[in-house]
Amino acid sequence: MTIPRVNLRPDFSVPRVIKGNWQIADDHSSSVRDDDDMHRHMVSFVDAGITAFDCGDVYYGVEERIGRFIERFRRERGPAEASKIAVHTKYIPAFLQEEELRNHGRQTIVDTIDRSLARLKVERLDLVQLHWWNYEIDGNVETALILKELQQAGKIHHIGGTNYNVAELARMVDAGVDIVANQVQYSLTDRRPKNGMEQYCAENDIQLLCYGSIGGGLISSKWLGIPDPGKPTFENVSLDKYYRIIVDFGGWALFQELLRTLDTIGARHGVAIPAVASRYVLDQPSVAAVIQGARHDRHLAQNLKLFEFALGEEDRQAIDAVLARSTGPAGDCYDLDRIEDRDAIENVATDYFDVEDGKLVTRHRDPVVLAEPYGHHIKA
Repeated sequence: MTIPRVNLRPDFSVPRVIKGNWQIADDHSSSVRDDDDMHRHMVSFVDAGITAFDCGDVYYGVEERIGRFIERFRRERGPAEASKIAVHTKYIPAFLQEEELRNHGRQTIVDTIDRSLARLKVERLDLVQLHWWNYEIDGNVETALILKELQQAGKIHHIGGTNYNVAELARMVDAGVDIVANQVQYSLTDRRPKNGMEQYCAENDIQLLCYGSIGGGLISSKWLGIPDPGKPTFENVSLDKYYRIIVDFGGWALFQELLRTLDTIGARHGVAIPAVASRYVLDQPSVAAVIQGARHDRHLAQNLKLFEFALGEEDRQAIDAVLARSTGPAGDCYDLDRIEDRDAIENVATDYFDVEDGKLVTRHRDPVVLAEPYGHHIKA
């Protein structure tokens, strides 16, 4: 099977499924630490046609891990095959550090981009996605223009955005920055891109790269029939994030109804719930790809079945009947998350909810201890 691709620009295309790599960050999971095992599962994705890898400069250890993978893949398969792999990283300046963001300047941008090049062991970054996390602090457009300078200098191939709303995305475009993509949360439980973003992207030659299409794994049979945990305390911060979205969506009971509907549709087509959910997102206007985070390749074959079927009218009507009773989340992309400062409250708990043998259980783990500094911190 050949995975379809979408051209973001004539010289740059993406597969319609992108491998997300937040899941292999030091602060996200302790289950991926062996380079040989990680290399094996990353090769599986590339061989399946998923040649785009998403990451960010604040994902603890991820750029380095992908860099080691690319270096070894280049050595084993040759430069021509390695050149088919594209890494979409993010530039997230002074994340959650307001005073540092106010003093953020050109040299820090240059140094951080150079550091990503060194970590990834490449001569040019394929796609740099800017995430200006606090719109109340000036500097978004100025930073995008400096990234454009680095693009012209050959350090960056293309520039995108992450979690932008229409107004801030338009400011960069109006300033003359060629934004090829905006990475946003888009799923059956979060349809905020429909509130203006899809139309703006269609009018300005911008594609959407969508994360959260399977809610970090919550939109799956694992959580079908499970009682409401009652609070966002899960194995990792992405699951916490998506639980909050389920609350915005209309609550756990409506979410369970959605899962039952997706399960019925999946049975009709011989696929699992995540494939139905991802297929829905891929069918939306201006969507180029879904980003599916993975620590391993265990679900790869099942997830790729989303290209083996199409949603019919009966399927769409059943889904729409559930969505019609959804209460949110409302507003433009990521605005609610900013208003409630959700990034700042995310944390990895020592006791967390999981599912075992079809039942909700509480598990325990040791506290996550990380070396600092990392991410945006550039020290002389």
